Amino acid sequence: MEFIHWFLNIHMPDDVDWILMGDFNLMRAPSDRNRPGGDVNDMLMFNEAISNQGLVELPLHGRKFSWSNMQHDPLLVKLDWFFTSASWMTSFPNTIVLPLAKPISDHLPCVIKIGTSIPKARVFRFENYWLHHFDFKQVVASAWSIPVGNLDSVKSLNAKFKILRRALKLWAKSLSCLKSTIAKLNELLFMWDFFEEFRELDTHEWSCRAILKEQLLILLRNQQIYWKQRGKIKGVKFGDENTKKIHTKASINYRHNHIAILHNEDQMEISDHAGKAAILLDAFKKRMGTS
Repeated sequence: MEFIHWFLNIHMPDDVDWILMGDFNLMRAPSDRNRPGGDVNDMLMFNEAISNQGLVELPLHGRKFSWSNMQHDPLLVKLDWFFTSASWMTSFPNTIVLPLAKPISDHLPCVIKIGTSIPKARVFRFENYWLHHFDFKQVVASAWSIPVGNLDSVKSLNAKFKILRRALKLWAKSLSCLKSTIAKLNELLFMWDFFEEFRELDTHEWSCRAILKEQLLILLRNQQIYWKQRGKIKGVKFGDENTKKIHTKASINYRHNHIAILHNEDQMEISDHAGKAAILLDAFKKRMGTS
């Protein structure tokens, strides 16, 4: 009760990144033991203190319990907890807890890995303003003319679309950012206008400014098409609802669903994305065609 009272009265400003961790010697639910037992009142008080402080639990990936009585038929309990504030989740959304080996202590050693970004899926999005780019038709024609070597019409068409998608993604990477290019052109036009206040522009300078204005109008038209493509009724209705609370909820879901470590056939721990993807692909390949 003394600890819960102290825990309840910690002053945690909302705009400060807090992380609390350690052996709390308390459980949150009966499922935090491998055997029936535990004081339900203690669990309720502990959960109430967590809720009052607005803390978010960091899940322990790969282990369900963090303490053992080290007996032959052990009692396993989760007594070690890791919590962050909502502000921490906004600053470091990719924060996860990973278990280590337990060579000496009856508590499980853990390491907290802190990341600042959530990985995003690389979804292909066709931009309508590409249609007005002078290289677009050439890129499409070159990709579409690549032979696929498939006699089936549907498979051939599917393969051509995949090749076209890959070619457009590579081509799009070479395009400059609309926002930054427009800003740079405005700076140059501002410079010429500034010079014109002190002296008359020569023919080359005047022509240069005219070319920049034409290019700026083209980019502004492309930017208008870009935003028109995104300016749907759904965006108008729900676009402003992408609040801090929703970001926090998404980060919580990511933390709980994230597969931090996989073991390969040699029982080696693989934590990088490419390695985990290879293990999953190999596992599904072996299952295909077998009962």
